[in-house]
Formats: sequence, C-alpha cells, structure tokens
Amino acid sequence: MPGANSELSAQIEMFADYLRSEKRSSPNTVSAYTRDLTAFALFVAEKDLPADARKLGLIALRSWLGALFDGNSPQTMARKIASLRSFYKFLLKRNIAKENPAAQLRLPRVTRPLPMFLTVDDAFRVVEGPTAVMDGAEPLKLRDRAILELLYGAGIRVSELSSLSMDQLDMNSRVARVIGKGNKERLIPLGKACIDSLKAYFAIRHRLHSPKTGARAHDAVFLGRFGTRLTSRQVQTIVRKWGTYGAGRTDLHPHALRHTCATHLLDAGADLRGIQELLGHASLSTTQRYTHVSIDRLMEVYDKSHPLAHAQRKKRAP
Repeated sequence: MPGANSELSAQIEMFADYLRSEKRSSPNTVSAYTRDLTAFALFVAEKDLPADARKLGLIALRSWLGALFDGNSPQTMARKIASLRSFYKFLLKRNIAKENPAAQLRLPRVTRPLPMFLTVDDAFRVVEGPTAVMDGAEPLKLRDRAILELLYGAGIRVSELSSLSMDQLDMNSRVARVIGKGNKERLIPLGKACIDSLKAYFAIRHRLHSPKTGARAHDAVFLGRFGTRLTSRQVQTIVRKWGTYGAGRTDLHPHALRHTCATHLLDAGADLRGIQELLGHASLSTTQRYTHVSIDRLMEVYDKSHPLAHAQRKKRAP
C-alpha cells in the first residue's frame, strides 16, 4: 500500500479488519473496498495531499473521482463512492473523524440491465451437456453435471458452490447448508435430479487426486483434476464451456444460471418470498427484478400470439 506508514494507510487497514471481523462482509466486498481505498491513497500520495482521512475534504474526494471519470462506467464509479462513504462512516463511528465529506458525493445515474437468463430448453441442454456424450473424461463430466445441477436447480451463488464442503450436504434429507453473503447460513432444497447427479459424481470422486501423492481435499465437494478444491474462477470456466456447447452462449456465467433458476420458478408460479429465501436475498427488492424479466417475456408472447396485438400492428402499418 502506498505510504504504508501513513495515517491513511492505517485507517484503511482498520476499516478492512472491521469489514472482515465485525461486519462479516464477503471476501469480494472486502477486496473491492480495499482496492478502491488503496487507489485513493495512491492518488493522495501522488498529489502530495495530507495522508490522513481526517485532513482530506470534499475537494480531495471529488478530485480523485474526477480523475477516474473518463475510464470507468457509472456502476464502477458508484461502487467507488460507496467505498468512500462506508470508509468515512466507519471513521465517524470510531470517533476517528469528526465529519463525513463523502456524504456529499452524488451517485451517478445507474441503469441496471435485466438479468441474463436461458430458456427452459436451453437450460436443459446446458445442464445435460456434460453427460450427453461420455468418454475418457468421465469423472470431470460427471462433476460438471453435478455443478450445473446445483447452480441451476438450487440457484446457489458460485462462491457458495466453490466453498461447499461434504458436511454441508445431507443427501438423505435432500438439503444443502450453504454460507452466503454476510456469513449467513441457509438451507437449500435439492431436487431429485441434483441428488442423482451428486451420487453419480461421488461414485467416481476418488479418481480426482494428485498424480504424485494421491492426495485430495477430502472436505471439498467439488475437486479439480488433481484433487484440489475448485475455485470460483474454475467454475466460471466450466459454465462458459458448457454454455457454449449446450446453448451456443459463450458469455454464460454462473450467476446467469442463478437468474435462470429464479425466472423459471417465478414463471411456474412460485411465491416471490419463497424465491427470496431460496436465493438468500436480504431485500425483496432484489428478488423483484425477476418480475420485470417475466413481464417482458409476457409482453413478447402477447405481441407474437394475441389476435389484438396483430390487429394493432395492422392499424399502425402505413
């Protein structure tokens, strides 16, 4: 960190410890906020400004954000402002700072795109893709099928899947105990297809181990080729591979399967509150994004199928 011995660096370190130990923020949140504030500290050092958050006012904060404006999206700028706001709120809470200049920063207008999702047919083709043609890579394909079943069938986050341990699965009761954002625990029901895929994978899981030592991560549910726990990045690569194979989607990512799960449940009549519990959303407003997806799909079907929609198009035609 620039100016490692400065007051600002020490304040950022205290804030990061607070996020990890007290607020129990996710590792991604801690990493993003720390990265933003470290960049801010670097800017402060380059401009020879006081390396102490208590001595940095609104002008210093706006100067840093202004220098970043051209090269970053509104979403990225909004997160950097959120990092500054959270940082100064922490300093106020600990009586380290007496005022919060970040509170005067205005968030940019951010338009949130609708979530990417697959049709039911495409979702089935993606999930069933690994076992459509079995060959010498059977252990990896059975593993990939179980991964896709969990992401789509249970709607869990990629971080929840990659951190899943054997003692978090109850195959008899058909539930998984996952640790979500904010270190919150919830129970996820597992469908029959998911259980069957997990059993098929567990039958050959012992074949994934280090070729030199035979060692494997015994507690991890999903292993890599050499017996180590799969990372979130590796899972993303697996999903992209089978998204390309099954649906021709080279941009498919794990969160899109989570969106797809929620959208299909909603289309089938599932209760919005139930979907919120399943996905582990802290706010119902997050879950309500899927209603917009369903309404858009309903409008599309209406425009293509309803006689009145055809009549309206004829009237508008010149």
